[in-house]
Amino acid sequence: MTEEIDIADPIRTRGILERYGLNAKKSLGQNFLTHPQILKDIVAAAEITEADDVIEVGPGIGALTEQLARHAHHVLAFEIDENLLNVLDETLAPYKNITIINDDILQVDLPKVVSEELDGEHTLKVVANLPYYITTPILKGLLRSPLELEQIVVMMQKEVAERLNAVPGTKAYGSLSVAVQLEMNVSVEFEVSRKVFVPQPKVDSAIVKLTHREPREVQPYSKDAFYKTVRGCFTHRRKTLWNNLVGMHGKDDDTKAKLEAVLAKLEIKPGIRPERLTVDDFIRLTNELSE
Repeated sequence: MTEEIDIADPIRTRGILERYGLNAKKSLGQNFLTHPQILKDIVAAAEITEADDVIEVGPGIGALTEQLARHAHHVLAFEIDENLLNVLDETLAPYKNITIINDDILQVDLPKVVSEELDGEHTLKVVANLPYYITTPILKGLLRSPLELEQIVVMMQKEVAERLNAVPGTKAYGSLSVAVQLEMNVSVEFEVSRKVFVPQPKVDSAIVKLTHREPREVQPYSKDAFYKTVRGCFTHRRKTLWNNLVGMHGKDDDTKAKLEAVLAKLEIKPGIRPERLTVDDFIRLTNELSE
């Protein structure tokens, strides 16, 4: 097969947008990347081979999808914008290993769709250029999914990437950092300038790779309870851990006494800021609060 010029080539991208009268929808966080090498670098970071099936979110006009299809066994892409389906039919016509699902990945039964569309005999990875406005919900949904995902490699707002990779005691460290780092190692692979997108967003991006870490010695008795505790502790970042805990559990004397006992047992000072606690601290706090 003679390959056409890459979809992400600036001239070809512009031609596709003009031919279909397309304007990026701000409401869907659409920005089209016009730098083929960056897309190839993303695929390389994800180490995509024919042994892999890939889930993509928001293929747009197919620029990243094309690069994935050249290496993967199969690409399952979720595109919410119905107006892009005809575009994708054209741009991805040379590739027979792509399935486009016209649906919102936040609303679908993802395990069900995967079982229906993929053979289950290949390693499953997620590779995507995530819309900025729903990056966090998508990530949380993927991390809580029962699917066995080998790894997640996604482009996101640089500021969010810094939050994922943040360490305790830093400004960027928060509930998202803790939730992701519970089970995943986070690696910021490289940064992407806003200048390579059409239209140009207001911020730079970064490519983040999430891979499974070794299981922690202590596990939360319930992931839902863990996430709830973490969210509650970071409800008011400027407040102390104590004030956030009281806000979550109650201000009556009996509750305060129980909270004091928990913190004393864990040797955590009530006046500490929540961003000073490690992931393991939050696990132990969650488990003690359940008693």
